[in-house]
Amino acid sequence: MTATVSPVTLQVKDGPGQPDPTPELHELYRGFEQELLVPLWTEIGDLMPSSPRPAARSHLWRWAKLLGLAQRSGELVPVGRGGERRAIALANPGLGGAPYATPTLWAAIQYLNPREDAPVHRHTQHAFRFVVEGEGVWTVVDGDPVAMRRGDFLLTPGWRFHGHHNQADTPMAWLDGLDIPFVHHTGSSFFELGPDKVADRSTPDRSRAERLWAHPGLRPVSQPEAQTSSPIAAYRWEHTDAALADQLDLEAAGHPGVLEPGHAAVRFSNPTTGGDVMPTIRAEMHRLRAGGSSATRREVGSAVWQVFDGTGRVRVGEREWEVDRGDLVAVPSWQPLTIAAGSQLDLFRFSDSPIFERLNADRVQVDAS
Repeated sequence: MTATVSPVTLQVKDGPGQPDPTPELHELYRGFEQELLVPLWTEIGDLMPSSPRPAARSHLWRWAKLLGLAQRSGELVPVGRGGERRAIALANPGLGGAPYATPTLWAAIQYLNPREDAPVHRHTQHAFRFVVEGEGVWTVVDGDPVAMRRGDFLLTPGWRFHGHHNQADTPMAWLDGLDIPFVHHTGSSFFELGPDKVADRSTPDRSRAERLWAHPGLRPVSQPEAQTSSPIAAYRWEHTDAALADQLDLEAAGHPGVLEPGHAAVRFSNPTTGGDVMPTIRAEMHRLRAGGSSATRREVGSAVWQVFDGTGRVRVGEREWEVDRGDLVAVPSWQPLTIAAGSQLDLFRFSDSPIFERLNADRVQVDAS
């Protein structure tokens, strides 16, 4: 018998540890429903499983298809107040149509036409941009224009005014990542409009933030305080590329430094703390040698991977895909992940690991390939 009182619906269950389904028990359950109560003994298997059972599913989005739809959107959908951004979110098939890549992470392709502005606003959510291809757009964060180019990882920490302007004669697309689902679920979102147009339309090669902060191993003495999010506006591809190449070169020469054989990885970090670039998001870049394979890894928390360059295979749980430049893969909590490179394979990864580490709920399991 299933009761129909909304929003709580209880069902008398058979099985180990369950009481006999008597009329008195049904009456007790109806009393629970009326008072919006749920007894633990009927739900413990779902609430406290022996290992994570995420609602999100592993899924692959093809960049070529996303880009085609974004280009069509550029012809049909204006950018301006009301919609704010021409951004198209990845919707995980296990999350009931919500525009979330995972329960905590939002990922989208954003598209800006030539000579077009995205208006200025700010919000509680932390955001970043990662550029798979193209250039010509500057994102202006708190009045500081930051050039966006292939391979660059750019930050927009929460509550910073930001807009974008495309100074090129060609459109540009990139990956947006935010903690929108986490902020939404915790009921902590604020949003505020800024000017309709970006005030500073200059196009400097380096932002003011980079000139102050982006010198390896050096920190301005004038800025002694730890900052919640990294003050580096852009982590440039030439530095990321060199770091990955050096790790693999050192490995070839017999020196330590790689994550595992043939697998180099770097984590973008906050120079004022040594920790993650933002409180809720971890970002990394990985490189596998041609023909190499990663260990199989499970982690509490979810991640999104994007192929920056190269080809290979990604296996998540029982699903496996051939991947190419720009393709995106959602990896739900505690699902085994293995990556195999065809050519040299570069991948960008972002995850919600900082949340679970702060909650002391993180767990990692690595099995050798």
